[in-house]
Amino acid sequence: MTTEGTPAERRREWLRDARLYLVCEARPGGRDPEELLRPALRAGVDVVQLREKSGDEREIVRAGRVFRRLCDAYDALFIVNDSPALALACAADGVHVGQEDTRPAEVRRMVGADLLIGLSTHSRAEVDAAADVDYFCVGPVFATPTKPAYEPVGLDLVRYAAERARVPFFAIGGIDPGNVGDVGRAGAQRVVVVRAIRDAHDPGAAARALREGIESAQPAGART
Repeated sequence: MTTEGTPAERRREWLRDARLYLVCEARPGGRDPEELLRPALRAGVDVVQLREKSGDEREIVRAGRVFRRLCDAYDALFIVNDSPALALACAADGVHVGQEDTRPAEVRRMVGADLLIGLSTHSRAEVDAAADVDYFCVGPVFATPTKPAYEPVGLDLVRYAAERARVPFFAIGGIDPGNVGDVGRAGAQRVVVVRAIRDAHDPGAAARALREGIESAQPAGART
């Protein structure tokens, strides 16, 4: 990873090189987050998102210190879900928002020029409308209990995003070592997972399999 340029330039360079993105709670499965994050990061996770829907802000910031320390140790990006204020409080590299959250242009005014902004998309119209962001996610590709309100978008939306994306994008939703190759062959160079690593008996082995799967599915020289 480069150490040259502004913080924003460095983060965007790391983002372009990223292949594997893990989302988890402050205490994944009720465990100390270090038990999950350290082996996953060591095995090839490039981006970690802290997505905590139930804890209070002080708990999230405390967890954020652990996430920040481990991401620094393994040269990974650290993202906080939903809240620009918490992303700043956690010294995160960026913030990820959904379609019903604060609009990206407003998030940019809140966090300044240096932090990354990510956006969830679930349709062709949302992919086309993605603006003022550094990356976006497409999904859920397959059915997943982490997003029960959304119908799977399938591989067609991945193919569409691969053709239209002007910034890096990640496929998300129900992706595991058994289907990550299909997702890569549909045009995704990057994937986001939750359960495939969080719930694995061996998180490091799961991360390694996912990374090998997405990388092996890429055509030679692919980089977007």
